[in-house]
Amino acid sequence: MKKLDRILDTGMHILMAVAMLSLVVGGTWQIFTRWILRDPSTFTEEFMRYMLIWSSMIGAAYCFYKDQHLNLDLVKRRAKGVFGFILNIFIEASILFFVVYVFIYGGGRMMLNSTNYSPVMHISFKALYFILPLSGVFIVLARILKYIQMFMDSKNNKNKEVA
Repeated sequence: MKKLDRILDTGMHILMAVAMLSLVVGGTWQIFTRWILRDPSTFTEEFMRYMLIWSSMIGAAYCFYKDQHLNLDLVKRRAKGVFGFILNIFIEASILFFVVYVFIYGGGRMMLNSTNYSPVMHISFKALYFILPLSGVFIVLARILKYIQMFMDSKNNKNKEVA
């Protein structure tokens, strides 16, 4: 499990680093061509828009992985006992349903059915839409790893109580 955790962490780090580096390089190139060469690059605006989408989606998946995503835990913090346990299960099931249905299923359908090409770079929107199912898979894997870790922690706590 630790190996899968490390692979997932490294994979998301690499994807985020590449996306962010491409944003920096693209922005620098746009500034250079606009102000120094006086002939603005035509593809950098579209390229940076797509890379911003990619970096945002991978960043969101990484936040889920690290449990640092935005959440409203006003009720969740106050819920104790059986109600708190049921509420946590409901919240986690809702997250998984949304991610699987919207990101993986919907994003996959959008990717497979896309026939459009970007106006400037002439790349298929399938490349842009691929990030939806990819980030969905990352989120689902992150949640599954969290559930396994929670189960192992509770099992270890029970073993310590018995001993």
